[in-house]
Amino acid sequence: VGDKVMVLARSGLWQEVVNVPASQTFLMPEGMSFEEAAALLVNYITAYMILFDFGNLRPNQSVLIHMAAGGVGTAAIQLCKTVENVTIFGTASASKHESLKESGVAHPIDYRTMDYAEEVRKISPKGVDIVLDPLGGSDTTKAFNLLKPMGKLITYGVANLLTGQKKNLMAMAKTWWNQFSINALQLLHHNKAVCGYHLGYMDEEFELVGGVVAKLINLYSQGKIKPKIDSVWPFDQVADAMRQMQEKKNVGKVILVPEAPKEESKKEEN
Repeated sequence: VGDKVMVLARSGLWQEVVNVPASQTFLMPEGMSFEEAAALLVNYITAYMILFDFGNLRPNQSVLIHMAAGGVGTAAIQLCKTVENVTIFGTASASKHESLKESGVAHPIDYRTMDYAEEVRKISPKGVDIVLDPLGGSDTTKAFNLLKPMGKLITYGVANLLTGQKKNLMAMAKTWWNQFSINALQLLHHNKAVCGYHLGYMDEEFELVGGVVAKLINLYSQGKIKPKIDSVWPFDQVADAMRQMQEKKNVGKVILVPEAPKEESKKEEN
């Protein structure tokens, strides 16, 4: 009772009161804000396990990070910086490139105006060692083709399904039709690895996830990682918060908080 904790749950967190098993809670380290705590677990566990457990990231390697200014993207960039001499390629709209360069992305690529695969090849003709793929569809095929021998593709989302405010059945059908498919014999000839990751299906893996959280808290305490907060919104502005992401304006995490801003709270008290 009274402990400040971070909570890991698959859904149901946009509420004032949340009930979860104690095994899905983790003590917040000294000096961490609640906003940072809300931004840490899902994104950093995902980025950490993709890069290190699946990706086996080592010094002098190269990584392609899609949606590099988003929650997992910013976490992945910071984690890449904990390994010596890792070259980061990051896709994002042009307005975010300066921010990406400051955070350690050597080669920001505007996916809206350029073919990111061609841009990567110009700089690194052989491709990259690791691709983080949250896009799905035909982009997973492009990712696989961009891998160097012994390279690893980790797919962890299907953002190509989301094209606007409403479900787009054509986009869904197109993404499904273009979904990457490969058999074991083809993998054998290519000398490449394909991995799939979904944190939501690790509900029972307490030791595995707990071990990753302990490493992340250690990195946070050393000042090597720090969740990047784009903006904080009260619950009653959830539509505006969603729009911030939908319109791809955010750099870092969009956070929801139950209470109204402090100024308004004081007025109500008076």
